[in-house]
Amino acid sequence: MKYIVILGDGMADEPQEALNGRTPLEAAVTPAMDELAKTGEIGLVKTIPDGMAPGSDTANLAVLGYNPREYYTGRSPLEALSIGVPMKDTDVAMRCNLVTLTEEEPYEQKRILDHSSGEISTEDAAVLLKAVQEELENETYQFYVGTSYRHCVIQANGTISALENLIPPHDHLTEVIGPYLPADETLLAMQKRSYEILANHPINLERKTKGLNPANSCWFWGAGTKPMVDSFEKKNGVKGTMISAVDLLKGIAIGAEMQVVLVPGANGGLHTNYEGKAQAAVDALLKDGADYVYVHLEAPDEMGHQGSLERKLQAIENLDQRIIRIVKEQMDASGEPYRMLVMPDHPTPIRIRTHTADPIPYLLYDSTKPLYTESKAVQKNSGTVGTNGPMADENKNAAVETGDMNVSRIYCERTAKESGIFRPEGYKLIDVLLES
Repeated sequence: MKYIVILGDGMADEPQEALNGRTPLEAAVTPAMDELAKTGEIGLVKTIPDGMAPGSDTANLAVLGYNPREYYTGRSPLEALSIGVPMKDTDVAMRCNLVTLTEEEPYEQKRILDHSSGEISTEDAAVLLKAVQEELENETYQFYVGTSYRHCVIQANGTISALENLIPPHDHLTEVIGPYLPADETLLAMQKRSYEILANHPINLERKTKGLNPANSCWFWGAGTKPMVDSFEKKNGVKGTMISAVDLLKGIAIGAEMQVVLVPGANGGLHTNYEGKAQAAVDALLKDGADYVYVHLEAPDEMGHQGSLERKLQAIENLDQRIIRIVKEQMDASGEPYRMLVMPDHPTPIRIRTHTADPIPYLLYDSTKPLYTESKAVQKNSGTVGTNGPMADENKNAAVETGDMNVSRIYCERTAKESGIFRPEGYKLIDVLLES
């Protein structure tokens, strides 16, 4: 048996007036997911433990089977693993975003326009970060280039308690930054100085002439200490592979001693190499000896942060047709039995443009047997709930005809809620996938 997790980061959302009360996941055209939903188990799972911040760090740890209360030491240390930062036990790691701030006001009165600087390329970001390094780096603070706008700062002999107030920039888009600036005077001075270094840098001047957001300031957040993650294979008895463009996921995988596959053109944005990720997953399972593969797509989350309903729909549809469909077709053709888990890690609602800790819908499909025994269905093109009779054939989808409309069970938040299945400890969902 092979095991596949396909995770659409931030894919869950709220009902949208523009979609006649449906969520993006419910309204998107997703024939591949809908096919899996015919016989798959659909339910709700809580990936964020009570009292913990709803981040991709804690949520993805949970989906991978690690209890965040036991394993989480901060976001940036996990990303530091990915980019090969040599952390000591006395070091503190911080995320260093390159963000876009407004330009006219004094620093404390500026607003955050874009937490990703228009999804800046890694190549441009590296040049900008080098300019910051040359002036701000010293024996205490070391800067490391990551991916796109996501970078890392290591503070030697740091104290985590002094850095707990560092705020994620994507939580406060369009807001005045004064209340969210670091309390630590050195970090605050470094952020202010980074704006002076970057605002008129040639790369940013060129970006502005092209209508792109300038990466005109560093923003420090996500502080944490050196992580300790148990071996995935020893813990679960299966050989795992990670496919992601995001340093956070690659860092978790490195800490867990999983294989990490780097896909050319995978960039964590809407225009990533979807087909390359799908093929890498199939190759890992059928050619390279992996038992378990985790395919992470960042795009739905990024579009949620941008507040773009149209682009979030596009990201979900791309996930469906350019990853899930390809993986399913090739796995079916191979004859290899498999179980596929499709889910987000957390919601990123368009309305608030940040994460929430609400339970999220999951879809668990088994190629060897049907799991679905419920009698409720959701009609995708209207969002209404219908009722089916008993299935005449357990291998077929329960469906009824209403005029010209085919009412069939689909994967979305509504179906998950209606299922009555709720798993309150997200880190145990892996046991259901692996039939442990």
